[in-house]
Amino acid sequence: MTIGRTVIAFAAAIGLAAVAQASDSCKYQGASFSDGATTCQAGTQFRCDDGDWKSLAVACPSKEEPRCDFNGSSFSAGSASCQSGVQYRCDSGSWKSLNVACSPDQIAAPRVAPPQPLRTCMLEGSTVSHASTVCKSGTMYECDDGDWRNLGTPCK
Repeated sequence: MTIGRTVIAFAAAIGLAAVAQASDSCKYQGASFSDGATTCQAGTQFRCDDGDWKSLAVACPSKEEPRCDFNGSSFSAGSASCQSGVQYRCDSGSWKSLNVACSPDQIAAPRVAPPQPLRTCMLEGSTVSHASTVCKSGTMYECDDGDWRNLGTPCK
């Protein structure tokens, strides 16, 4: 009898490990991402690693994916939304059905995506926050949501 219980306990442990691996997804802005998926967070690329976001320590690509609109709000690529009782994900500027019913809490209180933080700019390998100015080659530049804008003002 002891061997039989040991085999059952071992099989149960293997089953629990398989379930744990299957749920190693990461959440960001209400959307679930599978293990290995990457996303842009605050201007930096992150990868889902066993249920935790790990920074790749590289700036996000300068081209931002098209956003999706729903009920007067704009959602970033990868965001999820409950529409008519079905979950949708923003994919390249359009909503794609996930063919999964929304959970009761999504239906009762629709989720509105928080505003996206303004992106930082890169300068000689360092990040510079939005709205910061620098003097370069005698001209002032301002970081404007991830892009440098020439202010046309002389500086020293």
